[in-house]
Amino acid sequence: MEWTIQELAARAGITSRTLRHYDRVGLLAPSRVGENGYRFYDATAVARLQRILLMRGLGMGLPAIAEVLAEEVEAGDGLRAHIAALEAERDRIERQIRSVRHTLEALQAGAEPRMDVMLAGFNDHYKDEVVSRWGERAFQVSNDWWHGKTLDQQRAWKRAAEDLVAAWVAAVQAGAAPTSERAQSLAARHVQWLSQIPGTPTAEGERECSIEMVKGLGDMYVDDPRFAGMYDDAAGARFVRDALQAYARTRM
Repeated sequence: MEWTIQELAARAGITSRTLRHYDRVGLLAPSRVGENGYRFYDATAVARLQRILLMRGLGMGLPAIAEVLAEEVEAGDGLRAHIAALEAERDRIERQIRSVRHTLEALQAGAEPRMDVMLAGFNDHYKDEVVSRWGERAFQVSNDWWHGKTLDQQRAWKRAAEDLVAAWVAAVQAGAAPTSERAQSLAARHVQWLSQIPGTPTAEGERECSIEMVKGLGDMYVDDPRFAGMYDDAAGARFVRDALQAYARTRM
């Protein structure tokens, strides 16, 4: 099947003059020229035009596009690269949409979007720790999961997390031992809470990695002063660490 220059221009949303210019600068020649001088374009030419328009959409100039096309050995490689670039752009736009939607919902609910971690994002403040311990994918998947929640869902999750912390603090204040049934029940609840977060080893069902994650979190609760305050004081953080690590050793 072939298209005339007018048909191709109309379908591509450009002008015939643009197609002629692409021909003059060596970017896109017609597949054939009829005896009457009409230009015709086949599927291969249309695929090349698609690539040109995609690169133009990314802000590339014609000389740079010409270089890319000249260096390609196989057209499929270029198309695969463009698919990857478009998917990355799609993901970026989807994240922006979720962020703006979240802000709108917060404002409609009478909340200040920047007032706490809940509205700033799930683990943005701990990105470096998450990436260094469990990889970029763990951060991205869990972060996307969090930003995909509605404001009410985020509030419900935050309440559940606060309830878990309060239960830990109550166990410490009651004088429970880290290996007691009360503490181990809380540790099981803590691990179950972690398993709800996509991208984490506990959510993926990776036993060995999950054990290391739980132990690592226990260490982080003690080593990072931000968590000591969460569990009332340094002694509380050590209690949570010891309970989680005992659970990881014996029950996971």
